[in-house]
Amino acid sequence: MVVTRFAPSPTGYLHIGGLRTALLNYLWARKNGGKFYLRIEDTDQKRNSAEAVKAIIEAFEWLGLDYDGEVIYQSKRFDIYRHYIDKLLNEGKAYYCYMSQEELDELRKSQIARGERPRYDGRYRDFDGTPPKEIKPVVRIKAPTSGTIIINDGIKGEVVISAGEVDDFIIARSDGTPTYNFVVAIDDATMGLTDVIRGDDHLYNTPKQLVVYEALGFKPPKFYHVPMIHNEQGKKLSKRDGATNVMDYKKMGYLPEALLNFLVRLGWSYGNQEIFSLKEMLEKFDPSDINKSPSSYNINKLNWLNSHYIKNYPNDKLAKLLEEFDIYIFSHDKKEILLDESKDRSKTIKELAQNIHMIVANPNEYDEKAVKKASKNKAVLKEFKTVLLSSEKKLHLPSDYHQVIEKFLNDKGYGFAKLGQPLRVALVGKLSGPGLDVIMSVIGKEQTIKRIDTALKVL
Repeated sequence: MVVTRFAPSPTGYLHIGGLRTALLNYLWARKNGGKFYLRIEDTDQKRNSAEAVKAIIEAFEWLGLDYDGEVIYQSKRFDIYRHYIDKLLNEGKAYYCYMSQEELDELRKSQIARGERPRYDGRYRDFDGTPPKEIKPVVRIKAPTSGTIIINDGIKGEVVISAGEVDDFIIARSDGTPTYNFVVAIDDATMGLTDVIRGDDHLYNTPKQLVVYEALGFKPPKFYHVPMIHNEQGKKLSKRDGATNVMDYKKMGYLPEALLNFLVRLGWSYGNQEIFSLKEMLEKFDPSDINKSPSSYNINKLNWLNSHYIKNYPNDKLAKLLEEFDIYIFSHDKKEILLDESKDRSKTIKELAQNIHMIVANPNEYDEKAVKKASKNKAVLKEFKTVLLSSEKKLHLPSDYHQVIEKFLNDKGYGFAKLGQPLRVALVGKLSGPGLDVIMSVIGKEQTIKRIDTALKVL
């Protein structure tokens, strides 16, 4: 059975790179009928944030990513870590190191002066003297002193690292708290992880974790180190590029389906297919197919995907989502017309809300250039108002208003722009927007005339 996890540190918001990691682990576990765990790595008590934990869980709920069992908190597992630290000490595979900060500083200084990489020199590895009373010792694990450490990575292939690159690293600080690489290895092993999919910024943590696995006789999982997401200039993704709080994407009007589709395609492909439902992702995803090179974050691609999902979303669902943007049209008698007209022109739900607001709300300002252009045909707008007032035909659908406009233009011999420009300014305050017949159908004849009267005072 495949067992995966997503293990964020609750020191900040869940960003887009973290979400992609979560999604890949989720897909691989669910595809194989396995387990997917959410583990909060909260051993750093000073930097932890309860708000960050809440935001991570909230993001999972919004995106529909479920996990097995309860959320696992490292802060509740200290007894487990202490057990394994003691086990390594008792077996002679770890030891107390009494090196003072002054000694450590001096060692680093001399190594740098010799052009060497600063590293612990193992001076207390086989220490059997009298421990200095004034030093609170750390615990170091005995790393191999010769040979190689091999990572069999599902994306990068075999990665060979000289054992000399890994020193006897600290597994417990002087206050007894365990360190990152130690607790990650213990957690992954005791939780039964079979596969670890994570960013390749963790690649050089892996040798240290393998040292822990080896010392305790644990079977290591299969590793997949995923190349990072870059911006379009090939540099590390910044907040400005899109590395922002995942829940901000909801506020910006992105749909969960679009965001997940966008993320799965960052570094993974299946033929030329671009649109993937969650069901299709589960059928087709394999971490072995992830590209070896970094992926590029492209906001235009995300917008294209989001507009695709908006166009194909049920109108009732869209109407409910719009309420988060203060647009309430669920019971509007022209809801279908409003949404069908507006969703084809909207990249986000926020934009959809703005487009609908433009139709249903009276203009509160008029574009100066549009007014100047349209004012030449003020008289035509007056004539059209007279025709509307005298029309005895029941006007309801866009097609009804289209016929009125068409007949007016034919009877008067006017080109469309003569009426279109001043009428559009009257209805929405500018020269762009949805179809005039649609706007009039939605707001009705009486409201159309009111907007024309207001505009005639401005033109």
